[in-house]
Amino acid sequence: MGKLQSCAAGLRRSWQSSHALLLLPIALILVITVADLRTPKDIHLGPALVIAPALTPSLAGPRATALVGALAVAAQVVIAVFHGGLTTANHIVQIVTLTLLSVMVVVYSAVRERRRAQLAQVRTVAEAAQHVLMWPLPEHIGPLRIASLYLAAEDEAQIGGDLYAATRCDGEVRVLIGDVRGKGLSAIGEAALLLGAFRESAHRHVTLPELAATLEQSVQRYAADLEPPEEAGERFATALLVEIPDEDPVTRMTSSGHPPPLLLSPGHAVTVPSLHPSPPLGVPQAGGAEHTLDVFSFEPGDTLLLYTDGVVEARDAQRRFYPLAERVAQWTDAAPEALMHHIRRDLLAHAGGRLGDDAALIALHRTPTVHHRHHHGILGHNSART
Repeated sequence: MGKLQSCAAGLRRSWQSSHALLLLPIALILVITVADLRTPKDIHLGPALVIAPALTPSLAGPRATALVGALAVAAQVVIAVFHGGLTTANHIVQIVTLTLLSVMVVVYSAVRERRRAQLAQVRTVAEAAQHVLMWPLPEHIGPLRIASLYLAAEDEAQIGGDLYAATRCDGEVRVLIGDVRGKGLSAIGEAALLLGAFRESAHRHVTLPELAATLEQSVQRYAADLEPPEEAGERFATALLVEIPDEDPVTRMTSSGHPPPLLLSPGHAVTVPSLHPSPPLGVPQAGGAEHTLDVFSFEPGDTLLLYTDGVVEARDAQRRFYPLAERVAQWTDAAPEALMHHIRRDLLAHAGGRLGDDAALIALHRTPTVHHRHHHGILGHNSART
């Protein structure tokens, strides 16, 4: 009930605000009319009346614009009556011209309103698709605090070819982050396929290489149905699978052509784990792809930052790439939510407010609940392969 009252109050304030703004072009018509009637007959201020209907579309819709246009034409008629009569050639031309211009402004306002409604509908659909495909990540899962950030390259989309998901599996957390070739709405189909395969298979396989092999099979099986004919054989996706056990302060990873994450430790320390990636998913390999399991330490208090290449490939005005590792070194002690806020602001500032590719990031912060301490660095490299 409170939400309904708040919504109604917001609509009422919006309605009052828009109608208050309409007083501006109406007042402008009155001022111009009075000024024209008080000036000598050889001075014509009537043509300035066109400013009122031209201004209205930025304040209201086509109906209000038509009303203001009609008032402006009526004011021009009043001026003509008191300044020489309606039959003078000058006044007839002014009235006809003002009428035509007002009609054109109303048509423009109607087209603008229609396009605005279409854009709002597209954004609504994109938002609904985002919630269906990209389930919001929980703030807490297992021993982790999580925050995520998604920046779509296309204005009309909130999601695109980048993807991520997290799930709980028998005393551990499994996370997927990936990047489908392409960007924006055209890549949503492939992203949905990969997300669905991960959610279906993450609980079924003991090791990450086995899970990666299953994702590879899903992409190979259905990619031909999704890719356009002109891009046959060119569709692929990079993916990084991460597994974090509750009790053991390690993280296990299997990469399919995806950029390595960053390990942020307290005290401005940033480490880049050395992965052994297999080719991207969907790239044909003789004999099948071999997926490697890499294991690294992940201590309580550390933050693992996963990202897609749209982040590190963002360029500034001098065409320089975004130095992610260098920039995040100053925020290693920040909470995941604050870290995402800092990166978003800094990344958009670097790219001039607009990215050339979709970008996604996930911050996984291990809370200090594990009591066993290990030295930071690589714990080992397990050559488990499928």
